[in-house]
Amino acid sequence: MSDLLLLGLIGGLTLLLLMTLLAFVGYSGLLAEVSVSAGSPPIRNITMAYKFHVGPYSDTGQLFTESCSISPKLRSIAVYYDNPHTIPPGKCRCAVGSILSEGEEPPSPELIQLYQKYGFKIFSFPAPSHVVTATFPYTTTLSIWLAARQVHPALDTYIKERKLCAHPRLEIYQQDQIHFVCPLARQGDFYVPEVKETERKCRGLGESCDPQTDGTEADVMSDSSSLSLEASPGSRETSATTLSPGVSSSRGWEDGDNRSEHSYSESGASGSSFEELDLEGEGPFLGEPRPSPEAKPLGATRQPSTSEKGEE
Repeated sequence: MSDLLLLGLIGGLTLLLLMTLLAFVGYSGLLAEVSVSAGSPPIRNITMAYKFHVGPYSDTGQLFTESCSISPKLRSIAVYYDNPHTIPPGKCRCAVGSILSEGEEPPSPELIQLYQKYGFKIFSFPAPSHVVTATFPYTTTLSIWLAARQVHPALDTYIKERKLCAHPRLEIYQQDQIHFVCPLARQGDFYVPEVKETERKCRGLGESCDPQTDGTEADVMSDSSSLSLEASPGSRETSATTLSPGVSSSRGWEDGDNRSEHSYSESGASGSSFEELDLEGEGPFLGEPRPSPEAKPLGATRQPSTSEKGEE
């Protein structure tokens, strides 16, 4: 009788453990519906403190930890420039850090100096007029892992089906949500100087770089990109070695499926303009509506006229 009671107790505890795990995974967003849309951006123009990373995206956790530990109240941000499904992990590039300010108000000099002290650089992004965007619950650390495997494939499918030119890919951690943003215009303004420098070096050496070296990025990026603020002398050599743990230490992109066939700036090289979309977003999630710029995004295709079709 005691043996049956013991087996029943073990079975009950096992069932309780499984139910707890299922509840935790569900709370983290396993069953969350991913809705991708095109419309107004969830952010306005921002200034960020960042560190540039070349290598597997799963190794960027320490950068999130550093930036979050310096000022835990600030929102974390990551800008991914390469598709980890097609680009070798060791050559994938991204910028990771914290949002120092949003909108017209500049960040405080003290905050800039604090981040520069730990080797971070400062860069400003404009507010794109139109973006492809999605959100995912951010309730636990597991939410990051689930988002990487649910949101990115959905974004890839949406962009590919509509033949859009949408890059780079931003992740913004806002309270209890992760915002995924892919600009449809002014994409070059979102490329930090280190990305442009790697492209110039490759062109100067006459080499064929895997990420975006077919001239697509060079066409996208313009000289009118936002200027980064200069770091104080010696800030590049200063490392953050005494920071406490912060966010998750793994992004987990490399195991994702259903990626587009090209790197992000190449996926929409022959894509359509955002003006052809039925814009679903009624307004930004976090900022004010922004007026549309005069310039159209790259990747727009001209439809042949009736006479041209007849000649063909």
